[in-house]
Amino acid sequence: MTSSNWFDSQTILDGIRRWVEVETPTEAPEQVNKLISMVAEQYRDLPVTLERVAGVDGCGDHLVARSTWGQNRPGILVLSHLDTVHPMGFIERLPFKVEGDSAFGPGIYDMKGGAYIAHQAFRALCATADRSPLGITHMFTSDEEIGSPTSRALIEREGRKAKYVLVTEPARDGGKIVTGRKGVGRFEVFIKGVPAHAGTRPQDGRSAIRELANVILALEAMNDLARGVTVNVGVVRGGTRPNVTPEEAHAEIDLRVLSFKDADEFVGKILALTSKTDGVTVKVTGGLNRPPYEKSNAGASLYEHAKTVAMEIGFELVDAHTGGGSDGNFTAAHTATLDGLGVDGKGAHTHYEQLYVSSLEPRARLLHRLYQTLR
Repeated sequence: MTSSNWFDSQTILDGIRRWVEVETPTEAPEQVNKLISMVAEQYRDLPVTLERVAGVDGCGDHLVARSTWGQNRPGILVLSHLDTVHPMGFIERLPFKVEGDSAFGPGIYDMKGGAYIAHQAFRALCATADRSPLGITHMFTSDEEIGSPTSRALIEREGRKAKYVLVTEPARDGGKIVTGRKGVGRFEVFIKGVPAHAGTRPQDGRSAIRELANVILALEAMNDLARGVTVNVGVVRGGTRPNVTPEEAHAEIDLRVLSFKDADEFVGKILALTSKTDGVTVKVTGGLNRPPYEKSNAGASLYEHAKTVAMEIGFELVDAHTGGGSDGNFTAAHTATLDGLGVDGKGAHTHYEQLYVSSLEPRARLLHRLYQTLR
C-alpha cells in the first residue's frame, strides 16, 4: 500500500465498518472480546508486543499494544474504548450506511471511528523504515461507557509512565479538540421511613418519598451554572402501593464540576445530606467517578503543537472544554493530555449516530504526524 492509500477515506471507512458491525455493548463482554480479538489480529504483522488483560466484574478484556521501540522511556499513550452504549440488536435499527458525507452505525462516532484511525495511523507509521522518536502504546478498553471501573487502574498506571496521552474520543462541534473536561461524581441516596396504612393510620407512618422530595430540592439547589456546577437527580423510585406510606425510596445523582476545589466542596455537600424528618434515615454513598481534567501548562503546549501540525496538514484546530467525562480525566492531572482526537460527526449515543467521512483523512493524518513529531 502506498503512503497516500493509508489515509484514503474509503480504505479507512471499510476498516471502521468491520469494527462497527461487531456490536459491543459494555454489558456484553463476549461481544467486546470478539472485537478485541479482531483488533489483536490486526496487530499481528506489526512491530508490537500485545498484552491482553482478562475482564473482571462482568466487563470485557482490555488490550494493550506496545511498539517494540521506545519502551525504555516515557512515550505516547493512546487511549481508546471499544464498548458502546447501544444494546445488542441496535444495528438492525441503525445499520452501517453512507449517505453523502455521513456514515452511520452504533458507536461509529463514539468512538470506534477514533479508535480505528489511531490504529491506521500507527500502521502507516510502521510501513516505513522510520520510527517515531517516542514509543507508542495503544490501549483499547472495554468499560469506558460505565465509568471505566475495571480499566481505571491500568489507565492511571500507563498514564503516569507516559510523556503524552492522546485520547481518541470524538471531536466536538465541528472538529474541535478537547483540552478540558468536567469532573464527574456519581451518588446514590437510600431513604428508610416507616410504613403505615395511608387511609386508617396515616399518623403512624413516616414517608420515605416525602423525605426524598426534601433531598431532591436540596440537590437541585446546588446547581450553579455560573461556576459550571451541575447536579442532576436522574433516577428516583420508591414505595409499593398508593395506600401504603412508603417505607423506602432511592435516587441516583450525577455531579459535574470544573475544578478539584469544586469537587471537594460539592462531594462533601452531597455526602453530608441528612434527614429533616424524625424517624426517617437518609444514607448517601458515592463520590468522584472521574477527576476534573484541567488544562495544564504541559497540556496547553501539547495543544499548541497539535494546532501547528494541523495547520501544516491544512486545517485549523480549535480547542474546547466539555462537560462529558472520558478516560483523559484520569491522566490530565499528571501527564500532558489531548482529547477529542477522534473523528468528527454527531449523535453520540443516539439512533442517528454518525461520523463525517470528510474528517477521516485529516484526523488520521493528524494522529500520524503527532506520532512522528512528539519528542
